[in-house]
Amino acid sequence: MIVAWRAMTAADLPAVKTLADIIHPAFPESAAVFANRLALHPAGCEILDGHGGPKGYVLSHPWHDCSPPPLDAVLEPVTSPSTYYIHDLALLPETRGSGAGAAIVGILAARARTLQLPNMTLVAVNNSVHFWQRQGFTVTHDPALEAKLASYGDQAHFMTRDLT
Repeated sequence: MIVAWRAMTAADLPAVKTLADIIHPAFPESAAVFANRLALHPAGCEILDGHGGPKGYVLSHPWHDCSPPPLDAVLEPVTSPSTYYIHDLALLPETRGSGAGAAIVGILAARARTLQLPNMTLVAVNNSVHFWQRQGFTVTHDPALEAKLASYGDQAHFMTRDLT
């Protein structure tokens, strides 16, 4: 299967919502969230195109370190970001193991460095910790994060990748 990442556009948002509903049924978000992330930081939003249409997407943006936004929340831009936050990297099962996930993480790391941000952060769900560890992320253990992770479920882990 040949797949390639490309910039997300507003025309892709219905497909992104459909993919999210399929890939993350336990973490529903409104269409407004996807539109918000695209408007917030277009350079951090990509679609994984494959035969037959989109096979995945990524949403990411500059944000505040150790402050993951709650799920299904529309955000305002930040003026002094301290991390590059990966809101979601979602791939259909047939694309997992293709290298597409690792490829986009590398692209996002380069973009974060261009913005002179010291790290990348995310909340790992759906047993994805091992994937993120292979991408250089480590679990951040901080009791202050527990309340912030509540909307992500019991198995959520805040993770950080140093870029310095």
